[in-house]
Amino acid sequence: MDSIRSSQITEAIQHISESVFVGLCRKVGTSQLVAMRRDALDIEDMVVNHCHYFRKMVSRSKREGLRLKGSDIDIMLWPNNHRVIWDLSQSQYYNTHRQTLILCDCSDSPPGFTLLYLLSPSMYRQIQRACVKTNNRYCISSSKFRQITLSESSSQPYNITEHGPCASGTIGSKEYDHAYCFVSDLWPPSASLWIDRCHSWPQPHVVDDIVKNGCHFVAIGHKLGNHEDHEWRISFSLAEQKLVNVMNHCQFLTYSLLKLILTEIINNGAGDDDKLLCSYHMKTAVFWVIQQNTIPHWCPQNFLGGFWVCFKLILKWVYEGVCPNFFIPGNNMFLSKIHGVKQNQLFIRLLELYQKGLAFLLHSPSIRSCIIYVLYNPRNSICTDNHTLISEVEFDGNLFEEILSLYIIPGKLDIQSYIRYLHKIEQMIGSHLLTQYQIITLQNMTARALQYTAFILHMETYTPDNKLRYRVDKMSCHMLKLTAKFGCITDMIYIAMYYYKTLRYMKALSVIKMIMVKIAQPYVFYWSNVDRERYTEAVGGQSWSKKMRQAVAEDITLYNEIHYISELIPEQQSALQNNWPSLSVPPLILSSMLVILCYRHVDTMRAQRALDDLQTLVLHFQGQLISYRDISWQILGICQQVTGNLQAALYSYQQSLREEPNNGIHIATEMRIQSLPMDFLN
Repeated sequence: MDSIRSSQITEAIQHISESVFVGLCRKVGTSQLVAMRRDALDIEDMVVNHCHYFRKMVSRSKREGLRLKGSDIDIMLWPNNHRVIWDLSQSQYYNTHRQTLILCDCSDSPPGFTLLYLLSPSMYRQIQRACVKTNNRYCISSSKFRQITLSESSSQPYNITEHGPCASGTIGSKEYDHAYCFVSDLWPPSASLWIDRCHSWPQPHVVDDIVKNGCHFVAIGHKLGNHEDHEWRISFSLAEQKLVNVMNHCQFLTYSLLKLILTEIINNGAGDDDKLLCSYHMKTAVFWVIQQNTIPHWCPQNFLGGFWVCFKLILKWVYEGVCPNFFIPGNNMFLSKIHGVKQNQLFIRLLELYQKGLAFLLHSPSIRSCIIYVLYNPRNSICTDNHTLISEVEFDGNLFEEILSLYIIPGKLDIQSYIRYLHKIEQMIGSHLLTQYQIITLQNMTARALQYTAFILHMETYTPDNKLRYRVDKMSCHMLKLTAKFGCITDMIYIAMYYYKTLRYMKALSVIKMIMVKIAQPYVFYWSNVDRERYTEAVGGQSWSKKMRQAVAEDITLYNEIHYISELIPEQQSALQNNWPSLSVPPLILSSMLVILCYRHVDTMRAQRALDDLQTLVLHFQGQLISYRDISWQILGICQQVTGNLQAALYSYQQSLREEPNNGIHIATEMRIQSLPMDFLN
């Protein structure tokens, strides 16, 4: 009887494990979705880094393929022409005329930390200013470096604050952590024992790849070290990214579940000072459990078993007050944070959860429904096959959203940057080593690069030479027309904007007419809104390139350094003042605006009818057609004002101020209200 009951309990736990696994697949992503996200970011970094003196790497959750609500975007940046070496003999590997070398000295620092000495002058004044002379050597002070980079970042309108080694700020609606650092091509001697420890995981070729890519140094010292203000922490972010990438999907979801539990249960409601555990501790626990081969089979049926082993390891670490770094175990990551009374309180909190068993997962909003489903439907079978967990339409929607959200434009807005940028894309498109996800990402990047290059070329060409102006115009038009071959439906709006900008109103109207017809199709994706059946009928089974061209619409991004439409310049300037690098405008709203502006010059009666249509659109359509209400009301007000309907314009501007500030344009809105005639306002 007991054996029957025991087998029933085992079967129930397996059933719950499978259900939680499936639930996380739907929340976090299937293995194919996670792979797609990583591939897209790989391409972004490879192309954009080609155009900069500073290299950039998206790290942590976003790079790993996680898209959990509330996560910051972590970015590491380092100078391309600086390298850190571990002893002077390694200088022979570098051309010191091109590379500035920095020497490590770990002799008087805690494990995982080091001092950095500049061996030759740096071309960057920020680095020179951060140096402190000690014993006839120039030590780069981490605290001074942080202060300098933070001060210079604060000159940008991004609300920058210090967060550990990072400059944290908000750009648009996204929170960023920028860590300015240095890189070494060489593996740290203090982490050499990690190589010997890799018997079963990761595999030798992964170990070799990790070692040959070296490590980074971030500007923060050990709180209990002898030189806290000057020390730098050795960072293994790139190595960790590679380790996460070689996890199987069950292991990756275990890491995701630990992050969710941390956010939704352990740290829920706690103040910043009381959030002693962080996601990095969770990741470290998963690394140790995988490498120690504690779980023989990482599979959906044993999913919660793997999670439980990781949770118990974290509980043990908190009890002992020791969390060993995965690469340098002598670096106890709890040493300066989890000790004394707070350590004891955290242990009691975790022990209470442990004593509840797997039932404590019911406290997680993300997991509760999965467990309850099994409890109410104990005999229902659960399909854990990644390939069947998500439909073609769902996958395509995630793919398009990921690709279209990439920030893929080089920071320096000049034509030479874009020529290099396009050349790099051309080289990569010719490669036979790209995945299918990377190819469609590159096609989208090509469309973006052509658009921006066309507008910059027009903006930067000031010449009385008619022939030269004609050639530049022809080149810009050609670039914009090419975007239709690589981008999505709404990329044609850039052609219409260019025609309006160059006073070709009838041509602009002709293009907009085509756009309106295409956007109106029921199978078109816009912000995940789509008629699934019609979409499958129209483009199901087709290539992603064809799907993008025929069935995807997106908001129009107007980068604020470029003036696309003169009537929107105040909004772009306002957005820049409010930390927004671009305006995002619903495609139907911008198309309607262009129709009104063009008809003002060729047919005023049609302009009025188009204005009536725009008003109906803004008043009566939600979500499915209009994503950003603030800019939609603003554009309606602008069109009403330029056509002389001041009363209606005032109402529209006031409505714009009431909407969620998705574009940071309220300064322009208030300015436009103030610009209305005083007697009218009174």
